[in-house]
Amino acid sequence: MFATEPLEQFNHRKRPVTRKWHVDETYVKVRGRWMYLYRAVDSLGDTVEFFFSENRDLPAAKRFIRIALNRHGRPERIVIDGSQTNHEAIIACDGESRLRNRSRRTLKPIRIRQSQYLNNRIEQDHRRIKRRIRSMLGFKSTASAATILSGIEMVHMMRKRQARYAYNPAPSLAEQFEILAA
Repeated sequence: MFATEPLEQFNHRKRPVTRKWHVDETYVKVRGRWMYLYRAVDSLGDTVEFFFSENRDLPAAKRFIRIALNRHGRPERIVIDGSQTNHEAIIACDGESRLRNRSRRTLKPIRIRQSQYLNNRIEQDHRRIKRRIRSMLGFKSTASAATILSGIEMVHMMRKRQARYAYNPAPSLAEQFEILAA
């Protein structure tokens, strides 16, 4: 696919995220049907993870949380809006990760904060995605939507300077693409 290989390269260079996440989902229109883009940002506004799904249900939310936990480790706290599905998914995935823990110390459960107003950080971050999608008037297929959304997310992470580069601490977008393509 077009954006998956550079995204994998980018994720290898991605710097660590903070231990307070904001999780939410937003709607995306594909062939006249609404589909869902699950997203998480940390307390600094950096993108933690994203996941495109046809459904807004417990298995999709669990899959998103598992991906985020596997890639970035356990956060101390997750802020969500009033979504009961996200709440149940976090509790289930937290329990699984604590059971899989092989260290001798016991892990504290992830604190979940449900607040419509504390989640404004991610709601404002959705605006960037929505602004890019609005001009497209939706997508023609699920596969193309997933590919294009991953490219859009990668470019936004590049703009937020979320990757580490050894020789240049602040490369331009063009230089970052050049490094990833090499």
